Amino acid sequence: MTNDNARTPAHGHWRDLNHARWEERVAIHSDSDFYDLPGFRAGRDDLRGFERDEAGDVTGKRLLHLQCHIGTDTLSWARHGARVTGLDFSAAAVAAARKLAADVGIDDARFVESDVYDAPSALGGETFDIVYTGFGALCWLPDIDRWARTVAELLAPGGFLYLAEFHPAGACLDMDGATWAEDYFARDPLVYEEQGTYTDRQARTRHNTAVEWQHPIGDVVSAVTAAGLRLAFLREYDFTLFEQTDGMVKGPDTSGTRPGAASVYRLPEGRPRVPLIYSLRASK
Repeated sequence: MTNDNARTPAHGHWRDLNHARWEERVAIHSDSDFYDLPGFRAGRDDLRGFERDEAGDVTGKRLLHLQCHIGTDTLSWARHGARVTGLDFSAAAVAAARKLAADVGIDDARFVESDVYDAPSALGGETFDIVYTGFGALCWLPDIDRWARTVAELLAPGGFLYLAEFHPAGACLDMDGATWAEDYFARDPLVYEEQGTYTDRQARTRHNTAVEWQHPIGDVVSAVTAAGLRLAFLREYDFTLFEQTDGMVKGPDTSGTRPGAASVYRLPEGRPRVPLIYSLRASK
């Protein structure tokens, strides 16, 4: 990833560029071993162990998943008893999520096409017991304060935000896993050109420009509390969900009281640890 320039023409069209990129990649993701939709249809739970512990019992709760992509995490929450709504700006992703819900027999799952910032309007002012945002979501949003205000508007009184995300400190590591290579406090958009996708680096793709933003932990927490939400916890973890740097060691997810389905990756033993994932919960 390279920060080309804050004034690049791509910056002004960030949403259109990102939208075209995600629309094109939905079909690749749906057919990939990474998402393994046949395995999900057979009953696999895609939530990590710590997520289930930290969110608690979701039975009967109205849960909104922002930036839900093709719906595997959303429907995993439904399998644990939540009444789920997924929201994504990609029409292709929403269509894939609806098909997956039908395939696994979760008839009351709802998927809505909308930009995050437009979610209150798209959902007709409806509020939820839980607003959930999962991995790799916040980097696609330029305004974290507006995001937090949107979340607060979507929460019912007594409801809570639950966020599980890749840690911005981990994103600053070079591929050797030992060198600090990026500016943690960068505020300019990060614009890059990259063919393929994280499920298939060799995939032939046309829409290859992406615009992302780095959101330091302090900015996220400050935005959440400024929006009127009360922070219950902020936690950091020394593992991630993919081989983020060279030489990472793959192992089972033992982060919760119940094993998570996916494997996790850690830096090799003997190397100083850095936070690679974080989670927070904040209530209205």
